Amino acid sequence: MDLKFNKNEDHNKLELSELKRRLAQVKLGGGKKRIEKHHSKGKLTARERINYLLDDEENAIEIGAFAGEGMYEEHGGCPSGGVVIKIGEVQGKLAIIVANDATVKAGAWFPITGKKNLRAQEIAIENKLPIIYLVDSAGVYLPMQDEIFPDKEHFGRIFRNNAVMSSMGITQISAVMGSCVAGGAYLPIMSDEALIVNKTGSIFLAGSYLVKAAIGESIDNETLGGATTHCEISGVTDYKAKDDKDALDTIKKIMDKIGDFDKAGYNRKTPAMPSKKQEEIFGILPASRSDQYDMLEIIHRLVDNSEFDQYKEDYGKSLLTGYARIDGWAVGIVANQRKVVKSGKGEMQFGGVIYSDSADKATRFIANCNQKKIPLVFLQDVTGFMVGSKSEHGGIIKDGAKMVNAVSNSVVPKFTVVIGNSYGAGNYAMCGKAYDPRLIFAWPSAELAVMSGNSAAKVLMQIEKASLEKKGEAFDEEKEKALFNKIKSRYDNQVSPYYAAARLWTDAIINPLDTRKWISMGIDAANHAPIEKQFNLGVLQV
Repeated sequence: MDLKFNKNEDHNKLELSELKRRLAQVKLGGGKKRIEKHHSKGKLTARERINYLLDDEENAIEIGAFAGEGMYEEHGGCPSGGVVIKIGEVQGKLAIIVANDATVKAGAWFPITGKKNLRAQEIAIENKLPIIYLVDSAGVYLPMQDEIFPDKEHFGRIFRNNAVMSSMGITQISAVMGSCVAGGAYLPIMSDEALIVNKTGSIFLAGSYLVKAAIGESIDNETLGGATTHCEISGVTDYKAKDDKDALDTIKKIMDKIGDFDKAGYNRKTPAMPSKKQEEIFGILPASRSDQYDMLEIIHRLVDNSEFDQYKEDYGKSLLTGYARIDGWAVGIVANQRKVVKSGKGEMQFGGVIYSDSADKATRFIANCNQKKIPLVFLQDVTGFMVGSKSEHGGIIKDGAKMVNAVSNSVVPKFTVVIGNSYGAGNYAMCGKAYDPRLIFAWPSAELAVMSGNSAAKVLMQIEKASLEKKGEAFDEEKEKALFNKIKSRYDNQVSPYYAAARLWTDAIINPLDTRKWISMGIDAANHAPIEKQFNLGVLQV
């Protein structure tokens, strides 16, 4: 291995260590003291509840672990958005599990909590997966009620989705393992089956203090809406559990008896590991986002037997397209090439840029995958579409539009891995979040923005300089440097993969060596939902 490989490896492994450190911190939720207090009530934490349910906690993926990171600091923060979401098997059935983290503001809902819950329901609806809710929440976080209560994608959408999923035949099971108040009380009761834990679980539209204030009735919370009340008097809940584990065991019994699902029928053979060492990814991926590398070498370390059958190999070389298998599943891969290559026209094509011929190739390939019912995997390291008079005269906008059209109308499941840059319209064409990938996740090396921090700082600085000069104000070299650094620092923070993950622009930041697991579980989930519509590109400018 050469010196550059070693430097890349050191850099990328340091980034991985930082990812692991930050994940460990996030998993503490509201902190060790609040966890101890939670345990003292005889309750498991959100993560403990989920892991107890799962057949194998190692063979599961977590959605939105970094949701809310760096946000709401003036309110004390909201680690993981105050809710933990994982996809894994329960009694041999793939399911998505949503658990309120009561160590974070008593499980109260911040704006990002609502967004994360809706993402879980979206995954359940798209893939027709059973969803399990482990409820332990004080309801809407009142100081921010205007950002979580009234709009279309706010708190109320959760219950609308409960009703829609029920009509679709998607299994929903809820266990009330703590507070479940006000509008939130509807979630478990709109599920197919509802459990409640004795003495710790409670459900009511208004607690005892509000009841006293509203109608003058004096009553304690347990009598008002505890397990005995709802299992013996109101009939609101279906099962009474003696403690958390008893409730979770009951859920396992329910899941164990669910019938088989209709399959989409995606092609799968016996899985095989890549023949090239996956760990070499750390040395191949450059430390600098502007450096070149061969994306083909990354692909060979992600796919079964390192076999990748390229489509139109010698045409449109700034995009790699082709067929492979990942953990046995047949996939079509669209990836940005990051090394300098020569086309048949003799021109140099620099990696990360999408050219007209590449966009045309990708459009055809995406159509082929839809024709053959092959899931699509997008490997993003893109700086955008090629600019300049030659590209504009050649119809780059038209060819780019065709690619965006194909991505938008694709009916096979799509999965997006943000490996490096994800800038501008390139993010869209390569199936960014707005284009409904079933899962979108990033490596620690990812950057998501309209453009790089360096480019943005230069553009904004030129605008500022022109404005000042127009006013007749001096703009010396020292002032220019200070302004550039200020703009770049702010922008660099926003292109970080953690900034994106905090806002759920991606589902996760993962160890690159877990990429195969994420894609495999994603296709396994997608296989639960047969395709119900035909692929149609609509009107295209030819």
